[in-house]
Amino acid sequence: MATAQQQAALPLVSVIIPCYNHAVYLPEAFASIWQQHYPAVEVIVVDDGSTDNTRAVAEAGAGIRYIYQENQGLSAARNTGIRHSKGELLVFLDADDWLLPGALHTNVRYLQQNPQLAFVSGAHDKVFVDEGVVKEEIHEVPANHYQQLLQGNYIGMHATVMYRRWVFDELQYDVSLRFCEDYDLYLNVARKYPVAHHTYKIAAYRLHTANMSANIPRMLETVLQVLDRQKDRLRSAAEEHAYKAGHRVWKTYYSKEIYRKLRRRKIPASSEILMTLLKNKPSLFLKYMATQGSSSIKSIVKKNTPAFGLRLLQKMGLHKPRIPAVGQVELGDFGRTSPFSKQFGYDRGGPVDRYYIENFLRAEGPSIKGRALEIGDNEYTLLFGGERITQSDILHVDDSNPKATFVGDISHAPQLPDNTFDTIVLTQTLHLIYDFRDALATCHRILKPGGALLLTVPGITPIDHGEWKETWYWAFTDKAMRRLMSDAFPQGDVTVNSYGNVFAATAFLYGMGLPEVPVAKLDHHDPHYQVIITVKAVKAPAV
Repeated sequence: MATAQQQAALPLVSVIIPCYNHAVYLPEAFASIWQQHYPAVEVIVVDDGSTDNTRAVAEAGAGIRYIYQENQGLSAARNTGIRHSKGELLVFLDADDWLLPGALHTNVRYLQQNPQLAFVSGAHDKVFVDEGVVKEEIHEVPANHYQQLLQGNYIGMHATVMYRRWVFDELQYDVSLRFCEDYDLYLNVARKYPVAHHTYKIAAYRLHTANMSANIPRMLETVLQVLDRQKDRLRSAAEEHAYKAGHRVWKTYYSKEIYRKLRRRKIPASSEILMTLLKNKPSLFLKYMATQGSSSIKSIVKKNTPAFGLRLLQKMGLHKPRIPAVGQVELGDFGRTSPFSKQFGYDRGGPVDRYYIENFLRAEGPSIKGRALEIGDNEYTLLFGGERITQSDILHVDDSNPKATFVGDISHAPQLPDNTFDTIVLTQTLHLIYDFRDALATCHRILKPGGALLLTVPGITPIDHGEWKETWYWAFTDKAMRRLMSDAFPQGDVTVNSYGNVFAATAFLYGMGLPEVPVAKLDHHDPHYQVIITVKAVKAPAV
């Protein structure tokens, strides 16, 4: 704890938090500031016309100054925070991000040791919310900061930057910029004054669909506009080279983001998205289009770029099927009589069929609730049922699982009580049961009226080499499951689907791992090549 004398010697740091409908994140941002153990701090929340409970959350926080303005955008909110702040040093923390321990002390120390610096910046973590992944962003930039910024925004996250107050006596955030206003400011400051960068991690940047940076076409358009503002300020051949490199870097970066998100179905293949990719990185556009059906792509290309687009279509061969002639098939790695893996791909990143199984359970998550029974273990129940589960039971065929609440064969299980379970999760098990009709009858008996059986069975599949090789009796089709379920669940509501295609089936048979198979190819479903069949069967309500 700093003494009063030490505290008086420390410069006041103003942490300015602009907030627009992000009240839910504010407590975490506040906590990250108070854990800094830096005693000379003021925290200002600028509410940019929020319609949620930003005011209530901010005013409930101890030591928080709350300022409201009509919605004017992020730049205007930051400028408002500057006008109301008193600190010698300023930090801008977005409401959905947070500071890492020691952040303020680290940046204050750099500025105290280097009085000539206009700002100092550091490293950060990128937190990808949807994927549950954290990625370190650490760049060493010892010199030539303006030139380095022309080639790309090595800072990457605004909360890692600590400014001296005098910077804003001369410069403000440009309110005409909806995006990249921070990059614009970095360039303008670094053009005139010394700045520094270090590799200590300062903050965490939360990336989710609500981020403004999720609008890739607008981001790319704006970042190139910001970069072009520097064109008349270049003073050397090295800066000219960096400026041109920056254009290439930004176009490549955002084109790769578009391509990655398209392949993972994180963004729609809209006309705007595809034309941005075509304009800035034609090679990635061609690569993506080669994985898609041609009809919708043709119409988009013809509509938006008639001449150039048609030449691309011809070059890609989308006007005709690309099927090798007889005798010209290149078998490549598939030209072998043994699989790559005899473990269903577990040793290569995970089985291909799990993609379909887990997507099915994820989509049916709302049905996994109440008292649930799962066969073997309860991993899927807990993963996809979460807080909806009130009791999780496990049925195991023998006593080898100490967590099992019931032991026995589901095809003959009188110990399981009637009309008891809200959900039964029965994945990849029915084919191991010789009397599978009796197993389905048990499921119907023990479900509550209105309860749901979530079932998956293999279609095209390898046969286990290990534990289950002697009891691997069956494979199924969607037609077989419809017949079976109509017998087992009379008057019930039954939905049967199949998933897979010739590529997915081949990859699964060869033991390829899920990371080796493009998602776009897995998401194409051809009922003639059924890898997995899924069933949702809801027991008829009691009369």
